[in-house]
Amino acid sequence: MSIVEVRDLVKKYPSFTLDKASFTVDEGRITGFIGRNGAGKTTTIKSMLNLVHPDGGEVDYFGKPLLGNETEIKKHIGYSTGVVNWYPRKKIKDIVEIVKRFYDTWDEDAYRKYMELFSLDETKTPLELSEGMKVKFNLLMALSHKAEVLILDEPTSGLDPFSRNELLDVFEGLKKDGVAVFFSTHIISDIEKCADDIVYISKGKIVAAMSKADFMEKHSAEGETLEETMLRMERGEDNE
Repeated sequence: MSIVEVRDLVKKYPSFTLDKASFTVDEGRITGFIGRNGAGKTTTIKSMLNLVHPDGGEVDYFGKPLLGNETEIKKHIGYSTGVVNWYPRKKIKDIVEIVKRFYDTWDEDAYRKYMELFSLDETKTPLELSEGMKVKFNLLMALSHKAEVLILDEPTSGLDPFSRNELLDVFEGLKKDGVAVFFSTHIISDIEKCADDIVYISKGKIVAAMSKADFMEKHSAEGETLEETMLRMERGEDNE
């Protein structure tokens, strides 16, 4: 079942246009959003969440349009970028006390579980965290209010290989609970490891939106890895 439906989404900038992007994100599946830097991944995600105002198109969550239902819908969405924009000098525990007041779905047990899993110290401030730990803190906040869909922009950015694998395992656990996970990345090996579906964007246009298996069958040459397929497609070479 589709939790998110994106239809003909348009966002125009002087030097870039997101051109009628359409795809779905399904319940209990992990969708990898791939494309080179500047292809439009962040613009798409911000437009999906109305963090930038689209110039056209529609986005539905749980069968309802985002416009007109934004406050209620966002209670059920976990959103995270690869960077932290929290108060840098406040202790984590103080930031959490403020944030959790905005969510009547806040799950203290989940918060404690991910605090332990990510080895975070709530007496520290974001300023005292490494880049990788900052990413984990951002994810902690997204995972602690029973979100039914996670929309993550480069969530593995800055993480070492062990921490990346740890995070991908978290995605697998959430998937089993029926959570939809949509994450952008330029690390193709992460997509190969855990994604069920692929949305591939190039130069502001969605080139493919399908299951990973169907993508590989349609676009990959015999013996090619997903990364090799992506590199070839970015060079404009077709699989003959």
